[in-house]
Amino acid sequence: MRVGRAEKLRLIVENVLAQQLSTQEFHSAVHELTPTVAVFDCDGTLWSGDAGSTFMKWTIDTGLVSREMTDWIDARYRGYKRGEVSELAICGEMVQMYHGLREDEMRRAAREFFASQIEKNIFPEMLQLVGELKAKGVDVWAVSSTNDWVIEEGVTRFGIGADRVLAARVESVAGVVTEKLLDVPTDEGKVASLARVGITAPDAVFGNSVHDAAMLAIARRAFPVNPSAGLIERSVVERWPVYYPASVAPVGAST
Repeated sequence: MRVGRAEKLRLIVENVLAQQLSTQEFHSAVHELTPTVAVFDCDGTLWSGDAGSTFMKWTIDTGLVSREMTDWIDARYRGYKRGEVSELAICGEMVQMYHGLREDEMRRAAREFFASQIEKNIFPEMLQLVGELKAKGVDVWAVSSTNDWVIEEGVTRFGIGADRVLAARVESVAGVVTEKLLDVPTDEGKVASLARVGITAPDAVFGNSVHDAAMLAIARRAFPVNPSAGLIERSVVERWPVYYPASVAPVGAST
């Protein structure tokens, strides 16, 4: 009998849950590596949810962007959801949409947004882990396809400085945001962004999405955290044990 896609995914999930790491096992596995360099994705990995798309919607709702820009990015995002716009393209456009606004205005918006919308979703288990790694002198990096304003603001809670953030960003000239893209770290682009700062073989990499898979693959050890369906399938193939923070653990998962 032919197994349908839904049934296949159910069997894969059951297989993954059978070999997932508890919080104690997860933290122990990381520390046993005695890492020198650790790299973390952010949305879905350090906190739940997608801060990139949520910030886009929040800036529309608060009137930060014009009606014309709102209509344009809404059409593009709907196209992305239908598979007509690539991940790379939409991640870049979700930063370019703020061209003409002031850099300091974007920083203020990101600060207010993160405090009110995302901070409550930080995974305490990941906050603890990053704190322990930094206390041991590990070089900790954050890599994300969400804009740098939000990511730089968010990772201050983890003690990660802006000089250790690789995120989607555009150039600012004389304090004004432009449309010129400087980086969009997603998929293989995350590996390229890391390589540009001299990181080609990090000891530990943490990610939640299939768009983190290329970055996870270059690590001495990969740690899928709160994995999406696509990353669960890849984790089975690669034999990467997965970890779920308590607040997002599926039924039957150990924490």
